[in-house]
Amino acid sequence: MMFQRGILVVMASTLLLQSSLGFLRPSTALPAVRAGTASLRLSNSRRFLAMVGTETKGAADTEEFRIFFKKDGNTISPWHDIPLKADAQTFNFITEIPKFTKAKMEVATKEELNPISQDMKKGKLRFYHGPIFWNYGLLPQTWEDPNHTHPELKVQGDNDPVDVVEIGSTVLSMGAVTPVKPLGVLAMIDDGELDWKIIAIAASDPMAGELNDIADVEAKLPGVVSGIREWFRWYKTPDGKPVNEFGFGEKALAKAEALKVIDETHGAWKSLMSGQTDAGKLWKKA
Repeated sequence: MMFQRGILVVMASTLLLQSSLGFLRPSTALPAVRAGTASLRLSNSRRFLAMVGTETKGAADTEEFRIFFKKDGNTISPWHDIPLKADAQTFNFITEIPKFTKAKMEVATKEELNPISQDMKKGKLRFYHGPIFWNYGLLPQTWEDPNHTHPELKVQGDNDPVDVVEIGSTVLSMGAVTPVKPLGVLAMIDDGELDWKIIAIAASDPMAGELNDIADVEAKLPGVVSGIREWFRWYKTPDGKPVNEFGFGEKALAKAEALKVIDETHGAWKSLMSGQTDAGKLWKKA
């Protein structure tokens, strides 16, 4: 009964989302990195990304499936080697799970060179019980430190890079690296761990110029924020898990707070890479 109630809430919010964005079907994926015009100079980050590609090994929906990231013929880590920032205003978003799909894909933080693979649980590949309605992935060079306790929420980080929910109208390809504008953040608490969800939009999206903070999302895309919150609240309940909770009165915090989260978790990642913080089983370059 609880799961059915949650699904009804998410479906209602999703219909509002689709109506607001003006689509009911996924649009064609666009290249995540585009060449600049002659009048614009690519930043160092964009130049770097222009040379990054991916290589797929194994069949989809198998334990062997991997997406590796390549640059200059060498395999690189999407988590550690791709820059956090695309330019002064945008951040690089790595798509793990394209919108309208169900396979639970993730950058494998404990595997050498951190390819994208499908998560496993009890020896079985993980799938969501229903599709996710936004592009989902992470910000590179961030880390939610499990040794750090949030001073207000009194919970520790979940030992992963920071998650991003990208709300644009384009279905981004798995492994795409896309400049995004952060708009706000939800403080999800999953099984007693802090699991920030940055709400962002691709800088190339038609709506990007109209959305500069979470209040703009609430005003111009009603139902989006509540849809995200309810989807993540309920999505584990079919597996017998309790609903997820949210800090700060369940509100999506403003862009300024999202930028603070990004800055703090980038600092935690730097400490991880420098050896100031124990990496445990996480993979990083020697």
